[in-house]
Parts: sequence; structure tokens; C-alpha cells
Amino acid sequence: MQQIISFLYKNKLFILFLLLEFFAIIFTIQSHSFHKSKFVNSANFLSGGIYNRINNFKEFLLLKKENERLNDENVYLKNLLGLDSLAVLDADIAVIDTLKFKQKYNYTGAKVINNNFRKNNNYLTINKGSNQGLGSDLGVINSKGIVGITKSVSGNYATVLSILNVNSRINAKLLNSDHYGSLSWDNNDYNVVQLLDLPIQAAIYAGDTVITGGKSTIFPEGIPIGTIKDFKTLNNNYEYINILLFNDMSSIGFVQVIKNFDKMEIKSLEEKSTNE
Repeated sequence: MQQIISFLYKNKLFILFLLLEFFAIIFTIQSHSFHKSKFVNSANFLSGGIYNRINNFKEFLLLKKENERLNDENVYLKNLLGLDSLAVLDADIAVIDTLKFKQKYNYTGAKVINNNFRKNNNYLTINKGSNQGLGSDLGVINSKGIVGITKSVSGNYATVLSILNVNSRINAKLLNSDHYGSLSWDNNDYNVVQLLDLPIQAAIYAGDTVITGGKSTIFPEGIPIGTIKDFKTLNNNYEYINILLFNDMSSIGFVQVIKNFDKMEIKSLEEKSTNE
């Protein structure tokens, strides 16, 4: 305390000068509209910049929660898509019958808690399982396209066979034709997969869009996959067709798991026909 008093006494003239200068500025601003407007504008500029930075920081902190909210909203809207009538199971889940493909699907939102994309056999782990109605062999997508197929399921978690897995095979087709092939991965680039078994009669061009074919009970027809990056023909066949994915498989956050309620009926009918 003594040091503070000593400091004030030694610098009393300088402190008096600062006080007089401060009051002079205040009186000048108050008595002249031009100076007052400049001061207000400067103060608004500074405070606006500070508030903007604070708001940006708050938005960054809330980004995770906002992404989760958007994913839940996505799931809800997908469950409502194409309905003439709606059978609501609870506040967030609905059974739908799509008008275009005539199959019943239900979407469940989940978060990816682990993601491998640099191995031969890549898997993801999501935070939903059998307690939330999930099982194996269910399609997994997000807003940009396909992600994979559920494999092993526990009470509250499930592993997903990534499309970046050398054992993955997914029915796919060209958007603008009815020619089908099989989606695979050659373990090279995690942004690029391959379309196999496409007949040479299918005319393709770089930039053509590839979607799910709907020839299985896992994915509905029309889920985005990617675009044709390049291709090569050999002996009147496609030697390779590279597909640039819409999804960045190194950055998968929230997903939706697709359940086809007609799956068991379709499989039972097909098995019966095979055994006859």
C-alpha cells in the first residue's frame, strides 16, 4: 500500500495531466456532434469485433451439438419422406413406404466413434446397437452418400464394414442408365473405389454419377456414391473404372443406419425359390 501511495505522489503531475486530458476529450465529444459520431462509430467497431470473436468461439463450442441436431433432423425428415400416411412409433422414429421404390425403410441416427481408412480391411464403430433396434447387414449412409454395412452388433455399439474394405461388395449402377455393377476397393486411394462387372455396352464418361442399384435388401436405390474419375477398356471389356467418392471417408461424423422392414420377407421368398 505504501508503494502505491509513493508511486501516486511521485507521478501526481502526470496523473493530473491524464485526468485533465480525459475530461477534455469527454467534453469535446459531448459538445461536438461530429466528434461524438466518430467516437460512437469507433466504439461500435471495436465492440462489434470483440462480440463477433466471442460469438465465433461460442459457435465453435456448440458445433458438435449442432451437427448432432442436424443429423437427428436428417433422420426424422428421411423417415417422413414420401408419405401419404404416417405410422409414428415414437417421437423420432417413423415407418415409411417410399413412393418411388415401394419398400419400407427406417432410419436411425448414430455417431461414428472410431474410423479406420488406411488398412486393407477398414471398419467404423458407431454408438448405436441392438438396444436401439440395429442388427447386422444394415446399410449405413450420411448426407453425402454410402459409408458401409453393419457387421457385428452389441447392446449399444456396432461395427460397420467400410466401403474401404477389400471384402466389401455393394450393388451399384449408373444414374442415367440401368446398367449395374459391383462396387469394390483396390486398397490404394481412400477417396477412390472401383466399379466392377459393368458391361461394355454401358457407355460411360468421366463425371458420370454412380448410385446404389437397389438390387439388394441393404441399400435403397438411388443413394449417392460418387462420380467416374477415369476408366480404361481392354479386349472389349472395362479393365477398370475408378469412382471418386462424394464422401470424405477420412472424416465421417454422424451417420444414418437403414433398416428394410421387407428384408426378411424378401430373403425368405428368394430362399424358397432357390430350394425348389
